[in-house]
Amino acid sequence: MAALDLFFSFLLLLIFFFIIPTRASCPHSSCPGGPTVRFPFRLRILQLRRCGYAGFDLSCNNETLQTTLSLTNSSGNNFIVQTIDYDLQTLIVNDPDNCLPKRFLDRSFDNPPDTTPFRIQSFQMYTFLKCSPQATSFPVTARNISCLSDENHTVFAMPSREYDNWLQSKAPSPSPSPSSSGPSCAVISGVRVPARATHEWGVFGDAIEGVALTWSTPDCSLCEAIGRDCGLNRDASQIVCSDPKAKTKGLPRSAKYGIIIGVGIPGFLCILGLASYVCGRISAYGRRNRPNMDLSTSASQQPAIVVVGLDGPTIESYPKTLLGESRRLPKPNDTTCSICLGEYQPNEELRTIPECNHYFHATCVDEWLKMNATCPVCRKSPEGSALITPSSSMSSSSTSLPSP
Repeated sequence: MAALDLFFSFLLLLIFFFIIPTRASCPHSSCPGGPTVRFPFRLRILQLRRCGYAGFDLSCNNETLQTTLSLTNSSGNNFIVQTIDYDLQTLIVNDPDNCLPKRFLDRSFDNPPDTTPFRIQSFQMYTFLKCSPQATSFPVTARNISCLSDENHTVFAMPSREYDNWLQSKAPSPSPSPSSSGPSCAVISGVRVPARATHEWGVFGDAIEGVALTWSTPDCSLCEAIGRDCGLNRDASQIVCSDPKAKTKGLPRSAKYGIIIGVGIPGFLCILGLASYVCGRISAYGRRNRPNMDLSTSASQQPAIVVVGLDGPTIESYPKTLLGESRRLPKPNDTTCSICLGEYQPNEELRTIPECNHYFHATCVDEWLKMNATCPVCRKSPEGSALITPSSSMSSSSTSLPSP
């Protein structure tokens, strides 16, 4: 069993070093309706946590299948991620309802320093007005916000500086609260609007294309500029710049497969051999410790005949011959004991089996007859040998035979 444990330990080490890459792979991913997502971003569920940087988690919208971003200081829904520029470290986001002005009013793009890794380069103050349908005289820079307007009122937005100048130059000026009669406007709020959005207002009206968010940490701009990929090392302690064509370190894939096959097949055969050996030992141990079956029951189920050797008095009754110096034998050609294969020597005692007149060394044939009731040469049973069956008495180990 120790050898089996050692082999399995070696196999686990082999899998760890050759199958599991030394640097965990973080393949690029994306939502069906969104841009490619890679470090420092990661898609929840689809990518491992170590594949992204803290605060750069994205998600896939289950209904629209678009890529979404949640800003911790936003009180509304997640933003739709339209594009990600990894070289410039910029992403463009928009409101899922295509009403970014509403997100400006709830201050979703303010920059609390500790709640989001993203920043907006510059802002411009805008004043939002809620006016009655009769109010029509506004500066050319005022923009009608259709997604916030309805049949009862119209929402306008203009740069706060121009609003102040217009307020001072026009009479009567818009009241700070809705008037009970006549055309009137009320100030909703003065908010900071990202500079990109203010430029698009001047070009596209209120159809703002998106807001640009930038990040500075982690800084992967140099790595991206030379065509490499940013990522965290195995213990996520530092950012490394790796070659995208060499995702893992170590041996080439073909070499790894060759080693795995070369070691795996002999290893599998070793496992089979060890398993067979262990099973054999267990079976042998079980047979040794299995209780003996009742002899009478086993004999009744399968009768058998057992040949029992001769007893001492019977063996002693067989004639002995003491060889002289001439070594004359009844059969001159038989000069060798068929049991020990040794030649007969002077002064040795020989014993003859009466039934067949074969003779042997007395010591050799005595031992033989104690265990076998047949002649070692011709296999004849001497007169008086006993055949014991399972039904015979087992109290005596031998049967007394009458002297010939």
